[in-house]
Amino acid sequence: MSGPKSFEISKHVVWEAYLRVKANGGAAGVDGESIERFEADLRGNLYKLWNRLSSGSYFPPPVRMVEIPKSGGSGKVRVLGVPTVADRIAQTAAAMVLEPEVEPMFHPDSYGYRPRRSALDAVAACRERCWRTDWTVDIDIQGFFDNLDHDLVLKAVAHHTDQRWI
Repeated sequence: MSGPKSFEISKHVVWEAYLRVKANGGAAGVDGESIERFEADLRGNLYKLWNRLSSGSYFPPPVRMVEIPKSGGSGKVRVLGVPTVADRIAQTAAAMVLEPEVEPMFHPDSYGYRPRRSALDAVAACRERCWRTDWTVDIDIQGFFDNLDHDLVLKAVAHHTDQRWI
C-alpha cells in the first residue's frame, strides 16, 4: 500500500542520475557494492532509492575514505570520500534538479565543478587573455572544501530552492 509521497521526485530523474553515475564509473563505497553488483537488482535498488528519497526517509550512508598521494613526492596525501553507488545516484539526482536554478548565477569565469566546463576551458581563456595583458593572478585556496561552514552551505542551498529533499 503506498500513499502520497512527501516529495515529488520523478522516477525519470533517478533513472537519468543512475545512467550518469554508470557512465562515470567509480569505485565501491563503504558497503563494497560496485555498480555491477548494484545492477544485479537494478529495478529494485532504483525503486528503493526513489522511494526513500521521495518519502523523506533517505539518509546518506558514510563514505569510504581513500588517501591519494599528492604529486611531487612530498609524502603528503589528499583524502577522498567515496560514496556508495546509491548515494552517488541520489547526489546526482539532487544536482540535476538544483543545477538549472543556480547555474545562471555563476560568474562566466568560474570553471570548477561546472557543467560543460573544464580546466582546459580555463587554460584556453587564460591563454587568450595573455595576448591582451602581461600580468596574471593565480589563486589556490588550500583546503578550501575542508573548511567550508556546512551550515552556511545549507543556508545558501535553501536560498535557491524550496525543495527540502535537496
